[in-house]
Amino acid sequence: MTPITRILAATDFSAPARHAMARAFQVAADIGARMELSHVLGQGPLEGLRRLLGMEAARVEAYILERARENLESLAREVGQPHGLDAGIHLAAGTVLRTLLEQADELDVGLVVVGAKGEDYLGRLLLGTTAERLLRRTTRPVLMVRQTPHEGYRRVLVPVDFSAWSIPSIQLARAVAPRAELLMIHAFEAPFESKLHYASVAESLIDRYHAATRREAQADLDALVLRAGLQAEQVSARVVHGPTSRVILAQEQERDCDLIVMGKHGQGVMEELLLGSVTKHILAEATSDVLVASARMREDG
Repeated sequence: MTPITRILAATDFSAPARHAMARAFQVAADIGARMELSHVLGQGPLEGLRRLLGMEAARVEAYILERARENLESLAREVGQPHGLDAGIHLAAGTVLRTLLEQADELDVGLVVVGAKGEDYLGRLLLGTTAERLLRRTTRPVLMVRQTPHEGYRRVLVPVDFSAWSIPSIQLARAVAPRAELLMIHAFEAPFESKLHYASVAESLIDRYHAATRREAQADLDALVLRAGLQAEQVSARVVHGPTSRVILAQEQERDCDLIVMGKHGQGVMEELLLGSVTKHILAEATSDVLVASARMREDG
């Protein structure tokens, strides 16, 4: 994949957004990327301000923008200084989602970083709803930050389903967390497994069928490790039985992962503007940070 040379972190000055900014600087320092910081004043509150204040609105709006710029510059110094990094400052007024998408394209960033939730400059909920909508619309990787960062990522979980998202997700994990321990898992359930019991199939035959399915999945997973250019000692690759979402969340907790990297959706989904059900579930339920690979990164064919 193309190296990540520029990172855009969006902030609304809330505590979750500050954590996201701190993580963005941490990643930028680890991989040698340029930092860009963005704050967008929502169009709705500004329009309300103009209706209420009339001729005075322009002066108040200019004051708010100036204070926002000062806050951004102060945050950039405070958060970036420990890493020895400066950042570009981007302040705009408008529709939050559209503006972030435009900024990401104009700057040609390799990664967008947002807090999992937050509230904007005027106290209205913002990134909690904007983050998922951003994931639906952007063609760039998005990192949703939940945890307060104290160090670089230590252990990264990459669920794979052998779809076109699998290798790009592995490559993205290595690009963002090059020194982290990499854990690959594939969740499997044998086709028609539950129905075999109701059909009175012998348990010994079901066990053989289950074992054969596991061996086949493990062989596919081992082949994927090689195809991704990884050595066996660089990754722990496991096949785990169970529903995909449940397996991912259980492995996240059992193996103390601080980052999950996955595609927007798995096999068979044609519509780019949709998030897969597994991805949405992990975004909602995971306690670690979640990094979602972009559409442009998928393997051809």
